Amino acid sequence: MTDQLPRTVRSDTRDNRARILAAARAVFGDEGLSAPMREVARHAGVGPATLYRHFPTKQALVVETFAEQRRSCQGAVRDALADSESDPWHGFRSLVERICELHAHSRGFADAFMTAFPEAMDFAADREQTLRAVGELARRAQKTGQLRSDFVVDDLVLMLMAHRGLQDTPRAARVTASRRFAAYVIEAFRTAPEAAAPTSLPPAPHLRLTRSPSTP
Repeated sequence: MTDQLPRTVRSDTRDNRARILAAARAVFGDEGLSAPMREVARHAGVGPATLYRHFPTKQALVVETFAEQRRSCQGAVRDALADSESDPWHGFRSLVERICELHAHSRGFADAFMTAFPEAMDFAADREQTLRAVGELARRAQKTGQLRSDFVVDDLVLMLMAHRGLQDTPRAARVTASRRFAAYVIEAFRTAPEAAAPTSLPPAPHLRLTRSPSTP
């Protein structure tokens, strides 16, 4: 019994941590980083004391919650830079597409990446790395004549700010909407000779404008 008790405690601790992280991914993913810690605890089925024992600060919880997305973003940067050595335009385009998709899957990750949660310094480092990579990819693609010569990194930031508006679309349509949005923007970035055939767009999402309750 004495040996079994520590094992049971360790198992309970692991289970609680896993539930908290799953809850944080769901809550922050849907509501963004403005969601309170108590909502994460409620969703996980644990008390606030248990939550804070595992994650003493919201920053610690956010960093751990989106660790996988951060790795995916870092991988996307590496892949795009490697790809651009043989095809600069493809490397540039693929990075834009993958960033948009990561942001579309989680409002919380988009918030952290776009500085809505400035305390998360890990995300600030990722953001700077990504923007530096975009600058390098842009220079390579511009040399080939496939990217507009007047493109600047701030254009990507502008695009991502507009992309955040897709978080208000229904979850079922969000990724589809993101892919089509990214395709339109990439076409705007591209230098398109008159003879070039237009790129096929991804499917359009099924969206409907709805009235607000105060609208007559």
